[in-house]
Amino acid sequence: MKFIIENIWLIVLAVGSGGLLLWQTLQKSQGGAISSAEAVRLINREKAVLVDVSEPAEFAAGHANGARNVPMGKLDGAKELPSNKALPLVLMCTTGARAARAAAQLRKAGHEKAVSVAGGLKAWREAGLPIEKSA
Repeated sequence: MKFIIENIWLIVLAVGSGGLLLWQTLQKSQGGAISSAEAVRLINREKAVLVDVSEPAEFAAGHANGARNVPMGKLDGAKELPSNKALPLVLMCTTGARAARAAAQLRKAGHEKAVSVAGGLKAWREAGLPIEKSA
């Protein structure tokens, strides 16, 4: 007991840092945003489906190579989404903000492996990954 009283600040610091590490791990497991590199890994190794939730005009101006366009407002019941809800979904938009909201929406709808790309198309482009434009 004497040790605890004399070293209370060390104990508080240890518990606090452990709590922050646990919180960060839980955030990732709940579908936090992933890097472009992690997105490519999911697509290549786990057959993830890349979905761009931008509006059609934004999608036509430039999108990640191989992405499907399902605008944010049309996610509910979209036929372009895989019927197998166990497949990972990698969501993207111009900046990543809409994709993060879309990922949360899709996780609530049963797509438990829906994640967004941090930084969106901008981060994808900066990573040197392929971009294509629709005609």
